[in-house]
Amino acid sequence: MEYIISIIEELLVFFGLTGRAVPIARHISMVVVAILLAWMAKLACSKIIVPLIVKLASRTETKWGEVLFNQKVLHSACQIVPAIVIWQLLPLVFFQYPIAREVLTRLTAIYITVTSVKLAVVFINSFKDLDSDRRTSAQQYFVTFCGVLKIIIMFIAAIITVAILLGKSPLTLFAGLGATSAILMLVFKETLEGLVAGIRLTSNEMVHKGDWITVPGTEANGIVQEMSLSTVKVQNFDNTIVTLSPTTLINGSFQNWKGMQESAGRRVTRQIYFDFRSIRRIDAPMRQRLIDLGYFKPEELTGESVNITLFRNYAEKFLASRKEINPDMTLMVRQREAKDTGLPVEFYFFIKNKEWVTYEHALADIMEGIFSLTKDFELEIYQKYPLH
Repeated sequence: MEYIISIIEELLVFFGLTGRAVPIARHISMVVVAILLAWMAKLACSKIIVPLIVKLASRTETKWGEVLFNQKVLHSACQIVPAIVIWQLLPLVFFQYPIAREVLTRLTAIYITVTSVKLAVVFINSFKDLDSDRRTSAQQYFVTFCGVLKIIIMFIAAIITVAILLGKSPLTLFAGLGATSAILMLVFKETLEGLVAGIRLTSNEMVHKGDWITVPGTEANGIVQEMSLSTVKVQNFDNTIVTLSPTTLINGSFQNWKGMQESAGRRVTRQIYFDFRSIRRIDAPMRQRLIDLGYFKPEELTGESVNITLFRNYAEKFLASRKEINPDMTLMVRQREAKDTGLPVEFYFFIKNKEWVTYEHALADIMEGIFSLTKDFELEIYQKYPLH
């Protein structure tokens, strides 16, 4: 830079400047040169170095290089380069103006601190591109750690910025934080509670990204889209987003459907209420009709039988014959406690396909088939008629 200063002075003399005009013109020229050098450094970084790194990262077999050294990270790094150039040149450019040099040095240092924090945050956020639809415990721990790390980085940057403005050492300010720890605990209370709740949710395998959860007392009934220090985002099946705090899940109770999703079937429990007046012993015509329909063989209908008993027995055979139902899981048709609305018969089985639309269609087909059987057994389903 001193060589550049001498060249500038020679050029000014060459153009005929003398006296007090020389220092002023020299200073303006040095400012212009410093700005030009900073601009050239940024241009070289963004137009040459960044494309080169992106090209090298794209050739790697692993996804890490391409994700962590992406365009956002590299361009954020380029924002720091011209500030560093200016910061290095300030003592030479403003050597005759110590006050201006000190003010500009502090402002440049604050800018470098802020852009460095931005670079760190963008770099940490890049790890989200490595995320999957369903997180493992290790991945969730890492996401939680990244959230804590961003808070720590921002907190340290704030201390450094204040130290630069006051002209003191950051270590001096850090030493004085002990007296304000209670205030800091109060300010970051929700963050600390969210951190502890998030760790508990993850360590106890309670919920992960991609799980289907239902939270009583809230509108949450859908897939977990994101888990952070302070929020758990759930996308309901109507595409609305419900935001909960991790402490809500820890302090209350919620239903996680992950076990059902990973099992071999989705449970069905349905009840039909039969009118007591339609329950009776079968007679010869009904016995013959059930044999003709292929519901039973003649040897299966020896002795006295009750129509609802035969209905339960055949309903189990009907369910076992359906290809949509998993026969290896619990399958039964049972009688429940009688009520004033009739005698409840419960159908308990598991459908293989757990996908919502397919599950609902299969369930409807099965239950509609069961409803149609009741007439053959001369059973009446209880139905409350409106008063006229």
